[in-house]
Amino acid sequence: MRLAVAVEAPQHTGLGAPLDYLADRAWPAGTLVRVPLGRRTVTGIVWGDAGATPDAGLTLRPIAQALDALPPLPATWRDMVAFAAGYYQRGLGELALAVLPPELRKVDATQLARRLGRRRPASVPAPSPALRPLTPEQAAALDQLARLPPGPVLLHGVTGSGKTELYLRAAAQALDAGRQVLVLVPEINLTPQLEARFAERFPGRRLVAQHSGLSPAQRLQHWLAAHLGEADLVLGTRLSVFTPMPRLGLIVVDEEHDPSFKQQDGARYSARDLAVWRSQREQVPVILGSATPSLESWQRAEEGRYTRLTLAERVGGGALPRLRIFDMNRLPRDRSQQTVLAPPLQAAIEARIARGEQSLLLLNRRGYAPVLHCGACGWKSGCPHCSAWRVFHKADRTLRCHHCGFTERVPRACPDCGNLDIAPLGRGTEKLAEQIAALLPGARIARIDADSTRLKGALESQLAAVHAGEVDVLVGTQMVAKGHDFRRMTLVAAVNPDGALFASDFRAPERMFALLMQAAGRAGRDAAHAGEAEMWIQTWHPTHPLYRALATHDFAAFAATQLDERRSVGLPPFSFLALLRAEAREAAVAQAFLADAAAVAAPPGLVCYAPVPPPVARVAGVERMQLLVESTSRPLLQQWLAAWVPQLHALKARHKRLLRWAVDVDPLGL
Repeated sequence: MRLAVAVEAPQHTGLGAPLDYLADRAWPAGTLVRVPLGRRTVTGIVWGDAGATPDAGLTLRPIAQALDALPPLPATWRDMVAFAAGYYQRGLGELALAVLPPELRKVDATQLARRLGRRRPASVPAPSPALRPLTPEQAAALDQLARLPPGPVLLHGVTGSGKTELYLRAAAQALDAGRQVLVLVPEINLTPQLEARFAERFPGRRLVAQHSGLSPAQRLQHWLAAHLGEADLVLGTRLSVFTPMPRLGLIVVDEEHDPSFKQQDGARYSARDLAVWRSQREQVPVILGSATPSLESWQRAEEGRYTRLTLAERVGGGALPRLRIFDMNRLPRDRSQQTVLAPPLQAAIEARIARGEQSLLLLNRRGYAPVLHCGACGWKSGCPHCSAWRVFHKADRTLRCHHCGFTERVPRACPDCGNLDIAPLGRGTEKLAEQIAALLPGARIARIDADSTRLKGALESQLAAVHAGEVDVLVGTQMVAKGHDFRRMTLVAAVNPDGALFASDFRAPERMFALLMQAAGRAGRDAAHAGEAEMWIQTWHPTHPLYRALATHDFAAFAATQLDERRSVGLPPFSFLALLRAEAREAAVAQAFLADAAAVAAPPGLVCYAPVPPPVARVAGVERMQLLVESTSRPLLQQWLAAWVPQLHALKARHKRLLRWAVDVDPLGL
């Protein structure tokens, strides 16, 4: 008989749809198999019965092996993969195999059976620790959550309002009913902290993590535990949304606004949006939690498509941090550019140190300085392979491109004129930490960013030092601005946040407001110190509307203003976008391809704009261009993309020069 098998083949090969193979028995849909593809034998997934008779003159190849010891991937999983492949314009087999553990492709039937034979016994629930009473707001939200029909729930809670406790209580209800729970977090550095909370609350229950920090063998082991129904709780980053779970009863998406939920290469899917789709397909509730929800989710709640639950007060009745804005224009002109901390801010930090409290300085730029500069001839440390500067890292005396990774030792003199006096311009977290140590002698300074936490276990040890009170001032990037419960933190300061105020990306204000509001939420989480909690902002634009909205912690007012602006100009969520990105060694090649692509006639209600370069036009020697497609209707955009993408494959074949392209549906950055 003939079976349709999804194999991992990029869509541009023309093998995006399942291929037909001969089988000696009717393997169920969802069975993993080994099949010949060209000269290789690859892993595939039986997608269904292809019919009884092959086409005339077509010789089908037989399935080589079936991994039938593993239960088939369920229909709900296959439906989600099929939806994601169609919506994000990828090959079905390409996506289906890409979201499975890589190690699964290396084991044969015998090895798989041996692994499954070593399965752990089922978890045995143990008594949970004593629970603190819920606040009236939490109790009301939990009661309403229990009475709602399955569907998306937007949990809008200010920082410190106890959203995690609601996740735990909702998870307990699902587990008590014999169901599984899937918890999605945006970043790997938030996984250990939340994992510890769930493990402490549910002793005896089997909890597995899914993220890129695991070894391939661990990922496979955890995936098998979830797929076989042995794991009660799965906690992971965006790829975890594709984890098959036969008893799924609840999905939680923590910090649902975070852009990390959007995949930025390959199949550019949104894990948050797929979590909502999966909840509707499997008829289970999904909780989208955030203090600063995405404007898309907020608008859906305004329209009644999502149920919104609100936690407006902090647990313990603590006040939200008071916003203090320091106008940098007040400083003398000769000092303003060199000032690290405004005098009142420095005094406030010194007072915290004297009281044994902690402060957080937020600067979302790692490295020592963004660029090195020669004052004699104007040379700057540009990357030879990218249209970007190489960042100066003082610790290892290197110039490093954060786009392509190209690294060189810092030159002894200017490469262009030989001037020995080359100096850093601007400030990164490495320089800020050094300057703070000089300003506050005796203070215990720590720095957390992608550089300081590169080694395994470094992040955990540094966070432990902060929690233990061994740090007076923490300097960090957005890595420390969300999700962390620093009980001794009473002051947060954004040292130089103005850069994002006037960015060209229409989402920049939303992201900046979220970052600053989330960062402010690290202060005053202990109710005993909440009255002293402050958020400082050093700015050259003290009257900017974004700062005024932040001062009152009024996300609803900020969201209303932003949505009104987007509605007036037809931007998401009131329109629907797709980006066609093209890359080539020469910009003219990419531009010619996009110009031909734009020439394809678009129906009314859909616009193809002229191709333009992105903000960083060249990366690793490759020139990049992009073309924006905008529609007033999501179904119209999807129908057109489905017809347009095959034409793009044919169009690329006519362009003889080396070229890569990809479609990004619902892009986050333009």
